[in-house]
Amino acid sequence: LSEWKEKKVVLSQLTNSELKEDFLHGLKMLKALQSKHVVRLLGYCEQQFTILTEYHPLGSLRGLNETLHIPKYKGMNTWHRRLMLAIDYVSVIRYLHSSPLGTLVMCDSNDLDKVLSQYLLTSDFHVLVNDLDALPLVNRSAGRLVKCGHRELRGEFVAPEQRWPYGEDVPFEDDLMPPYDEKTDIWKIPDVSNFFLGHVEGSDIVRLHLFDIHAACKKKDPAERPSAQEVLDTYRKVLTLLIREAAMPSTREML
Repeated sequence: LSEWKEKKVVLSQLTNSELKEDFLHGLKMLKALQSKHVVRLLGYCEQQFTILTEYHPLGSLRGLNETLHIPKYKGMNTWHRRLMLAIDYVSVIRYLHSSPLGTLVMCDSNDLDKVLSQYLLTSDFHVLVNDLDALPLVNRSAGRLVKCGHRELRGEFVAPEQRWPYGEDVPFEDDLMPPYDEKTDIWKIPDVSNFFLGHVEGSDIVRLHLFDIHAACKKKDPAERPSAQEVLDTYRKVLTLLIREAAMPSTREML
């Protein structure tokens, strides 16, 4: 946290020279992807490995539940507002999958905590992606797929195709690990949205309405999973439907 022209800003500086490539990739992405979905880049100095971005006092999404328990923000702790945040998150994924640079995969996403740390919560309760240093490009027509890092990934959170396919008896070897595409991001959406929805009145009804699209996101075959655009369209439809229902409780009683 720094100050520049009497404004609070975030100053990012490289401290570990081994991560130089990642740092410069993150800067390149920040420059190329400036939009309403991405944290605002205020300035940079490539030679000094320094990046200046906008400061958001509510921090990363990891602190969402704590923020919503602060008296000032308690009014925001509703199924409606929480679903809006999930829609924002899926909008970011959709933007990355159809970005000006092509189809980018959010690789820093091996567990929920890691995913949440990549995004910021703005003071007016929107979601921005903040960390863009692991965004490889999928280019299907050129046959280019991706791998998220060079280490073995484990656990239910990562997509099945990201896990070592040759069993416990064969030691992991990066060269033997098959690459994959952006559908790994789709697999993770239900888990991230589940965090967003939390446990407030009405959130289980939202989950019920999202059940089918979330089941589709969890298809073992990546090709059978919906696109980020399809997920986003469904989320928006559910939001509209539930707002309409909430506005007409008498209709429900009639039914």
